[in-house]
Amino acid sequence: MKVLVIGGGVGGLATALSLHAAGVDCEVYEQSREMHELGVGINMLPHAVKELAELGLLERLDAAGVRTQELIYTNQLGQEIWREPRGLDAGHEYPQLSIHRGRLHGVLHEATRERIGPERIHTSSRLVGFEQDDTGVTAVLADRRVTGDVLVAADGIHSVVRAALYPDEGPPTWNGMMMWRGAVPYPRLLTGRSMIIAGGIDRAKLVVYPISHEHGIETPLLNWAVGVKLGDGSDPPPRREDWNRPGDIDEVLPHVRREFKLSMVDIEAVIRAGGRCGEFPMCDRDPVPRWSFGRVTLLGDAAHPMYPVGSNGASQAILDARCLAPLLAGSSDPVEALQRYEAERLPPTAEIVRLNRQGGPEGVIDMVSQRAPDGFTNLDEVATREEIEAIIKGYAATAGFSTGNTPAARDGKSRT
Repeated sequence: MKVLVIGGGVGGLATALSLHAAGVDCEVYEQSREMHELGVGINMLPHAVKELAELGLLERLDAAGVRTQELIYTNQLGQEIWREPRGLDAGHEYPQLSIHRGRLHGVLHEATRERIGPERIHTSSRLVGFEQDDTGVTAVLADRRVTGDVLVAADGIHSVVRAALYPDEGPPTWNGMMMWRGAVPYPRLLTGRSMIIAGGIDRAKLVVYPISHEHGIETPLLNWAVGVKLGDGSDPPPRREDWNRPGDIDEVLPHVRREFKLSMVDIEAVIRAGGRCGEFPMCDRDPVPRWSFGRVTLLGDAAHPMYPVGSNGASQAILDARCLAPLLAGSSDPVEALQRYEAERLPPTAEIVRLNRQGGPEGVIDMVSQRAPDGFTNLDEVATREEIEAIIKGYAATAGFSTGNTPAARDGKSRT
């Protein structure tokens, strides 16, 4: 069996590595001229790290990223709503890793070159269509045609394959929130492995966490992201060519000054220290009823693009890849294998898309900020521990990274 993997991002490379480990022949086709280490910080949850560890990549990932120790949710005033251990500190078998997306991509790309061979990773290979019959599938590239037994579309939120399967879908859906993101060497915050999420997704949101110790333990590379609601979600998203464009820190700083008053981090100083940032709209797509059509299937953001909350985008793409590969390896009927893959992965990812639209686990911030927009004196009078726990642990269970032996999450020393 030969699999054509369309897209050389995190999902596509994780698919290639998983197929190789399962003994399935594959080649990767990426439209970019070169494989660049792009993006800023992301998180990989323990269940996704486990899958990459089983591919022999944990040591490389550890060298590139940071093992997240704790997660703290606060309102816009820095009043603590929830604090919990993460990864190994929460009782998981594997860590949660905060890492530069480009470094993660670099680790996957290097390993893929080593294992399947650089000659099987094709850049400047833009897909324009595909054809299939009972004997195989053909990827129609801009300059040539290639054939195989299965085509896996890991070509992102603007997937050419998805557009062909769902021609009336239209552009991604924008919720009206614009995100500014950057990374900068900065003095360590709290434990040096702490992740802070503040504000409220319905109005403004702040995320900050370290993603590398390449500049030293005391001055890690600190990832920051600020999201601000600029519309009600009724407008179409900015043009595709405006996604992830260079941002203007003078545009985001007024929002930061107005929305956030945090004592644990001077976010304005963090942003100014970096001097530059990227900007992109927070978009997703409605879940679709099918991913697999004959010998063709969707994976990662092509299948289930979701809002960047709950640390789930890259993690779910990796889980897709690790589910798909053994099914293809163990079946003489690729069509049936793709159907089994869809049956296993489509329902939970569709539910995560829905939960992320409601704020995901960060919905606890919205709940508290809506009930106490000017802050609180006693959190118990605003939201019960049971309410907060239900949101956070319910999301973890849906996303597949809950653990039965996780120590009880701890809130702050003071509930004020």
